Amino acid sequence: MRCFCISDDPDVLTGMRLAGIEGTAASTKREVDLAVSRAAADPGVAVLIVTEGCYALCRERLDELKLSAARPLVNVISDSHGGRSGSDSIMRLINEAIGIKF
Repeated sequence: MRCFCISDDPDVLTGMRLAGIEGTAASTKREVDLAVSRAAADPGVAVLIVTEGCYALCRERLDELKLSAARPLVNVISDSHGGRSGSDSIMRLINEAIGIKF
């Protein structure tokens, strides 16, 4: 089992590659969607690491993977410029999962 990274930030990809994690650059919704499809179809990918910028482009699909798929585990990380979302992002996800929207 291995990790795979989808990033819109070349610095993140470089850091991940230095740590031995493969990845791909994606800067449009179509590119992110295609990269997510490839990673989800690969039985060797156990953890999918996605930067916040890519997550914003393909939020619905990645949330669906987070909440319903057994594999891969989706983990959203900040890019090299810091976090874009507030500290309540996990609370937002939980609230949306149980049907509460603000």
